[in-house]
Amino acid sequence: MSEPSSKPNGNATINGNGTAPAAVNGNPGPVKSQLYNPNRQLHRPQSHYHRRQRSNRSICCCCCFWTILTLLAVALLAAIIGAALYVLYRPHRPEFSVTNLRIAKMNLTTSSDSPSHLTTLFNLTLIAKNPNNHLIFFYEPFTVTVFSNSVAIGNGTLPSFESNKNNQTSVRSIVSGSMDLDTESLSSLRSGLKKQKGFPLEIQMDTKVKMKMESLKSKKVGFRVTCEGIRGTVPSAKSPSLASVINSECKVDLRIKIWKFSF
Repeated sequence: MSEPSSKPNGNATINGNGTAPAAVNGNPGPVKSQLYNPNRQLHRPQSHYHRRQRSNRSICCCCCFWTILTLLAVALLAAIIGAALYVLYRPHRPEFSVTNLRIAKMNLTTSSDSPSHLTTLFNLTLIAKNPNNHLIFFYEPFTVTVFSNSVAIGNGTLPSFESNKNNQTSVRSIVSGSMDLDTESLSSLRSGLKKQKGFPLEIQMDTKVKMKMESLKSKKVGFRVTCEGIRGTVPSAKSPSLASVINSECKVDLRIKIWKFSF
């Protein structure tokens, strides 16, 4: 009996531990499968551009926050200063009153072949009162308009003047008009002239005013004075008529803007 040959077969190899390898007879061994999850997100390191963009966004948000905070602080400070000035000085609006209105001319002519024509002449005297102890008013020239039943019947001006603390100023103006009237204006004016207590008159005055309080000075602001409750009568050919101003009342529309320091 022959002994088995110790020479290895060409079709097989033996590992050092005496076990057969994974590949036998030239066939590859089983390949270990790798798990793959299509929903798995790959880790990608953030680029320097993204980090810089996020940093710039944070700086912008921080600047916006501090800007808004600063504006709110300034607004709060201005409100506190305004409240303190009001409590300390108690500012009041100026007061106006009509003391005299003389109607020198009020001629209305009508014709069938030409437009109706109105000619007027008024002498106006009024008083501007400043009731404040710490506030001075500087008025620019006024534009004066006289109305009757919403129809403008005269225009004029008042000179500029200064109204000192706790003081009264008397000013005068000549208001006149010469105009053609349309049908609607003529009808409205005639209805007023027929009233027994006299036709109604309204005086409207517009200007701009600056105010000064100690070292504070305001910008120019719009200013309107409207005087109502005046009754007039048509003058005779020889003498002017005097309008009734007993029930007259003047309303002041004053809008004060932001104060600023004047050095």
